[in-house]
Amino acid sequence: MSRAGRRRPVRRGGSTARAERGTVTVELALAIPAVVLLLAIALAAGAAAVAQIGCADAARAASRAAALGQDPAAIADQVTARLGPGAGVSLSAQGDLLRVTVTRPAPAGVARWVGARSISATAVAACEPFRGCGQ
Repeated sequence: MSRAGRRRPVRRGGSTARAERGTVTVELALAIPAVVLLLAIALAAGAAAVAQIGCADAARAASRAAALGQDPAAIADQVTARLGPGAGVSLSAQGDLLRVTVTRPAPAGVARWVGARSISATAVAACEPFRGCGQ
């Protein structure tokens, strides 16, 4: 048989392995920043959720205190104690209902990723009969 008619054996792991050397490093270098970005977004979302729950809890407690006739300054102090400095409270009466809106600055990560400057929650409580909200 002549040399031209012979088939060459297929090499496995030879030149192909040499050509792919370092690809895992490149793939890892591209994947790590994506994973870090996803982790940062998840942490910012978690911080936003915790801040929202804190606002809702403070609004609920403030509306109950207002329905019981507590002084608005004392209510504002309670909200500030729960949420920290920068928290704001607005009270309004609508018939026999008291509406309390609590606002606080957004956590730094949330403001950066989402663009929200503040987080707020509103709670409504019925006035106690002895208080007379609409009067």
